[in-house]
Amino acid sequence: MAAEMPGTMDSPATANGHSTSFAPSGFLALTVGAVGVVYGDIGTSPLYAFREAVLAAIDGNGPVTYSVVLGVLSLIIWSLFIVVTLKYVIFLIRADNNGEGGTLALMALALRSWPTAATFVVFLGILAAALFYGNAVITPALSVMSAVEGLEIAAPHLDAYVIPLSVIILFGLFFVQARGTARVATFFGPVMVVWFAVIAVTGVVHIVTDPVVLLAFNPIYGVVFAVTHGWIGLVTLGAVFLAVTGAEALYADLGHFGRVPIQMAWVALVLPALLLNYLGQGALVLRDMDATSGPFFLMFPDWLQLPMVVLATAATVIASQAVITGAYSMSRQAVQLGLLPRLEIRHTSESQFGQIYVPRVNAFLLVSVLLVTGLFRSSGALAGAYGIAVTGTMVVTTLLAFVVVWRVWKWNMVAVVALVVPLLAIDVTFLVANLLKILHGGWFPLLAGAALMVLMLTWRRGSRILFEKTRRLEVPLADLVHSLEKNPPPRIAGTAIFLTGDPDSTPTALLHSLKHFKVLHEKNVIMTVKTVDTPRAPEDERVVVTPFSDSFIRIAVKYGFMETPNLPKALAIARKEGFTFDIMSTTFFLSRRSLKASEAVAMPMWQDKLFILLARNADDASSYFRLPTNRVVEIGTQVIV
Repeated sequence: MAAEMPGTMDSPATANGHSTSFAPSGFLALTVGAVGVVYGDIGTSPLYAFREAVLAAIDGNGPVTYSVVLGVLSLIIWSLFIVVTLKYVIFLIRADNNGEGGTLALMALALRSWPTAATFVVFLGILAAALFYGNAVITPALSVMSAVEGLEIAAPHLDAYVIPLSVIILFGLFFVQARGTARVATFFGPVMVVWFAVIAVTGVVHIVTDPVVLLAFNPIYGVVFAVTHGWIGLVTLGAVFLAVTGAEALYADLGHFGRVPIQMAWVALVLPALLLNYLGQGALVLRDMDATSGPFFLMFPDWLQLPMVVLATAATVIASQAVITGAYSMSRQAVQLGLLPRLEIRHTSESQFGQIYVPRVNAFLLVSVLLVTGLFRSSGALAGAYGIAVTGTMVVTTLLAFVVVWRVWKWNMVAVVALVVPLLAIDVTFLVANLLKILHGGWFPLLAGAALMVLMLTWRRGSRILFEKTRRLEVPLADLVHSLEKNPPPRIAGTAIFLTGDPDSTPTALLHSLKHFKVLHEKNVIMTVKTVDTPRAPEDERVVVTPFSDSFIRIAVKYGFMETPNLPKALAIARKEGFTFDIMSTTFFLSRRSLKASEAVAMPMWQDKLFILLARNADDASSYFRLPTNRVVEIGTQVIV
């Protein structure tokens, strides 16, 4: 067993994949930024987590006793210690893929180390990605509604406006995504620092009135409560898990902030603030049983409740923004890894690489979020739907971490089992507890996740079948070049670049060009774009130029799964490698496939038609690869799949 778990992320990666050292001011800025972006979701959990856990523990209307409060608090405290601090902040954050974290980055790392288990590893990645989208739908609705519901306490006469106001805020949040969030994001950190400071101070004020809640640091209270309460104990565990939702974000945002700033933000501010606030809510409920209806806002005096509704709303918008941005990033990774069809990706900042906007994903999330808001109509009802997607993602992450620790870090199996299996057991326990919510809203993330899994599995399988079928129909490039040398067609000036997925086969566009135009350009380029299993391809390996014959050359371009292809920039690099061309006399030839379903297919007919529908709605190749539209010629061909 290694003396220290390997990890390369002491500082954020720059665009070229190399690390930079921290300056004091830069470290502070990254730490504050991590507070805003990474911990927005888990930081707003006190709005509803303790309330739902206590209500579950008393089965809705039972007495609120010391054993109930101390048991719930102990379960929350040790969940934060074990699930968030131990698993994510100490352990998983070191399992980075060239500085990047997240489930798909972990999947790529595991896939590289265990290619013989590719089907199993990819399935886990698809499952986690699908569940993440389910979580991305519920988080904005639950967070914003839980904040706006503070009006029911601060201004009861406005309670009828909770749903309309939530809808307006959510609609506005998704509407501004197209404008980019780079400028607004600079305020995320400071606002969340204020948020954590306020909830911490408020917690201390109430702990002083009943310091007995500090006994909850003893794990025995949580264990005894869970064991002795049977079914109610399991249901309570499902509600307690709400306190740790958002833990995946600190791993997914590893590449944006770096390991040390994320760890420092958690240890120095976020964890203490959360612990103090939960303990303060417990002290309040012990003094006033009626406070179980809304302990968070009732912690504040009447004159401060309305300002806290405003601050809480700002905090939940920030938390929602973090998960929306995560959905964009996840979508880009899924496209690059071949799990989704090409999607239009817009960069909204010239200086920040991660600032992107994906219109179709934004529209999907907006419609889905408004749907669940109207369907569940309260944060309490929506809390029943929350948790299943997150616990499922955590289980998958732990399984992939098992592979990485075993295959990449080279730990012996005894050490791997000793470390990972207890964490997996805790994750599975939380998953089972959350599965009890299926009839109370948990069906929604499962249904959404299942639908997205079907889409991704269909696209991956259909793409492989299409590639294999197309390859069988294509002519080997070497044979075509040999034939053209024997019987050369007329030549025209300029350069033709043919995009293809297989550099050894003749692109369909080239065959059809010869068939219809009966001419050949002076220079012909067979260009392939490959996605590697690292976040970013090394710049010195970005472009490889290989002469093939007097008039044909091959250019291979590599991109990481966190990058968006830009072929004009790649050609600029190829120029430095010796490829000379004039962009004004260069034409890009693309093959536009028209797919038609066939009875004799490798997939069921419904899945075949779904794949064709996805292919037809994929983003245009010329815009996806950033090609100049006035230099592109698309040649259609029909393929029966």
